[in-house]
Amino acid sequence: MVERCRIRKLQLLAHQYMIPSKVEFYISHCLPEYLAPFQAERFRRLGYVSLCDNEKTGCRARELKSVYVDTEGQFLKLVFHQNHANKYNIYNQVALVAMNIIGDPVGCSNESNMASREKLVDHSLGQRTEDPALEGTCSGKSDHISPLDDLAFDMYQDPEVAQIIRRLDERKRDAVQQERYDYAKKLKQAIADLQKVGERLGRYEVEKRCAVEKEDYDLAKHKKRQMEQYRAQVYAQLELHSLVDAELVPRPLDLPLQPLVHSSSSSQLPPALPPPQEDSATENRLAEPIPLEQPSSHSLDVSSQLCSSDQPLSPSHPPRKAHPGAAVEPEKRDLDASEAPRAGAAGEPEPLTEKALREASSAIEVLGEALVARAYSKTWSFREEALLTLYQQLVDTPVGTPKEDLKGLLRAAIFLIRRSIRDIVTPVFQAALKVLKMVITQYIPKHKLSKVETTHCVERTVPVLLARTGDSSARLRVVASNFIQEMALCKEVRSLQMVPSYLVQPLKANASAHLALSQVALLARLLRDLGTDSTGFTVDNVMKFAVRALEHRVFQVREMAVCVILDLYRQHRSVVLEYLPPDDSASRKNILFKTIFEGFAKIDGRPTDAEIRAQRRAATEEAERRKKEEIKALQGQLAALKELQDGAQEKGSEAAKTRSPDSDRRCAAPRSTPEAAENPGLDNLCIFCGERSAAFTEEGLDLHYWKHCLMLTRCGYCRQVVEISSLTDHLLTECDQRDGFGRCYRCSEAVPKEELPRHVRSKDCHPAKPEKLANRCPLCHENFAPGEEAWKVHLMGPVGCTMNLRRTRLLFKAAALPQGRGPDTAQPGPSGPKAGSKIPTPKGGLNKCSGRTYRKQ
Repeated sequence: MVERCRIRKLQLLAHQYMIPSKVEFYISHCLPEYLAPFQAERFRRLGYVSLCDNEKTGCRARELKSVYVDTEGQFLKLVFHQNHANKYNIYNQVALVAMNIIGDPVGCSNESNMASREKLVDHSLGQRTEDPALEGTCSGKSDHISPLDDLAFDMYQDPEVAQIIRRLDERKRDAVQQERYDYAKKLKQAIADLQKVGERLGRYEVEKRCAVEKEDYDLAKHKKRQMEQYRAQVYAQLELHSLVDAELVPRPLDLPLQPLVHSSSSSQLPPALPPPQEDSATENRLAEPIPLEQPSSHSLDVSSQLCSSDQPLSPSHPPRKAHPGAAVEPEKRDLDASEAPRAGAAGEPEPLTEKALREASSAIEVLGEALVARAYSKTWSFREEALLTLYQQLVDTPVGTPKEDLKGLLRAAIFLIRRSIRDIVTPVFQAALKVLKMVITQYIPKHKLSKVETTHCVERTVPVLLARTGDSSARLRVVASNFIQEMALCKEVRSLQMVPSYLVQPLKANASAHLALSQVALLARLLRDLGTDSTGFTVDNVMKFAVRALEHRVFQVREMAVCVILDLYRQHRSVVLEYLPPDDSASRKNILFKTIFEGFAKIDGRPTDAEIRAQRRAATEEAERRKKEEIKALQGQLAALKELQDGAQEKGSEAAKTRSPDSDRRCAAPRSTPEAAENPGLDNLCIFCGERSAAFTEEGLDLHYWKHCLMLTRCGYCRQVVEISSLTDHLLTECDQRDGFGRCYRCSEAVPKEELPRHVRSKDCHPAKPEKLANRCPLCHENFAPGEEAWKVHLMGPVGCTMNLRRTRLLFKAAALPQGRGPDTAQPGPSGPKAGSKIPTPKGGLNKCSGRTYRKQ
């Protein structure tokens, strides 16, 4: 397929004797560079269908298989298995006569529907854009699959009649949405009658082909004329009952247009009209569209048996449909003045009916019956001519005309303009817009009419124009939307502030997807152009509309509503937040609200959740890297000190052996070597606080770190022993509860997120100084001198941190005991170990001494 699609139904029409035993389906988003067996896993298997051997019918019928699926992809692969053996299939071949793919393009915006269809049709194998087999296959995304999209429908119908049936079916759905039930009933009956007509024309086509194969060209010519005459009668009957306009019925100019039979009921067509006599005028044959892949000469009795696995369908709009070689319907072809003849323009319009006379009585009094009759004519060229005449009449109105006459002429013109805006013929619709623009921008200012007349023009035309923005034709939708935007920006209408009031009306649940999307898109454009300052748009009415639009069934409407909210947030940040739920984890479970809140963060210059997670991950990785580097450096230093200590001990033992007994007696006490004095080693030493004790064995150091070291503390959340100097970084990046903490921008400390707003508002924290100018204690929240040694002075000194509980307990204990120190404990001091030993104090959250992590067991 040309683009990625959501496939919902697959149909296969098997050959009558070259039948595979089963067919497997595979889907893929991309095509492998080489279709080799080892790359087959790129295709995901959907399943398979089995086909019967067709022995009961003598290999004369064809089996139709319909499979319901729900999958997305761009490449569909079919695998054919071993064929069913029969006497006709002497070469053991497999084949399909036709294949039908029904689904919707994925991520296709409504504005690009027309281009998407044209692209798919151009990709097809020889199909033209006006191919009737491609018509009626795209009217919005829905889970309903129309019977008109079924492959069986095209097998029995004349392609040209099938095109008209699909168009009438679209009108029937529109009529039901507009609650025009009588018209819908009329269309339903016409569709049923046309299906019989299409089947009859299909039979004529088969008979004509049989005659050609038998080289009976007289019979073939007779069948051709018979089809043309019968088709002309049916088309004339359709126009008689106003079921279709000129642009829906493709036919040559020389076919008879007048109906041959006048039915008493305008809602029915003759089910089977007798073929008229041959006429030389019908020698000009209709331009035949390229049909769906036609059966060969073996398929004349194909309709005798049809096996189908269809399920009951739910009522909704039909989806797009892909026929063999083409995927979706081209956009409905609008009729321009250069594309179709003005049929009957040389004659006179039909007289007004009694209903039309009553309805247009006020306009007839001002404009005359002849002009109004042309505006009501069933011939579109008369309707266009009436509007152009009205345009010239308004332009030629002299300036001195009485006000009452000017107002009467304006209101009569608006009456005809309102009626013509609903016209499905493009030239008539465009002529109505031309007259309306002239009335607002020229006629009213020229004659200095009051705002009441401008208000009347807007009130009578804008609702109808908004309805046209939901038209099935993308071209007409764009024209209507652009005209409304141009009207709203016109200075005569802008001051009234009326157009925005129509756009903020809540979306109706039964409104078409085109209409809803056009309304939201038009509101977004005008909101950027006009703003909310005395324009008819207010934060209240726009936000109420947008919040309701977030619940719409169409994804594009919800997406456009998000854009409207973000645009409004740029101007009124605090007010917009009042209409939305709080920004918490519960709200962010909704993907739309998550998108909105992340959009708010980008507008405010704040990091989004994804950016915050990335920053945290980077900070954690950086902390781990630093920790490993510090551990590695510390282990290297410990190894170097250990070697120095071992070397000093060996030198001491050698000196003791060489000493004489006299010298031993003369020495009152042994003297340590300078190396031993300068490098006492790390045994029995706390590398954090510098305290040395004989009790500091491997187990004793663990106890010291856990309970007594003045430079360490236990995290109150994860119970891990960490340095006090790195407690803040631990809470933000390493702690098990780190997601619950945030950093205060004023004091730079870790504060629980639920308390952070109150903490910031209270302004009780002292501002932190830069790291190069001062350290920040997480216990007493005071700033003190920078550097690593300053931490020892602050945490262990006599006038240091008053919130270090280990230090205060030690001071109380020292006050209770006699002065002096115990035999096994070295008195800690602010200087730690002997100067010159340069024992490093690790930073960055180091909580290991000998490869252990200290947690309470």
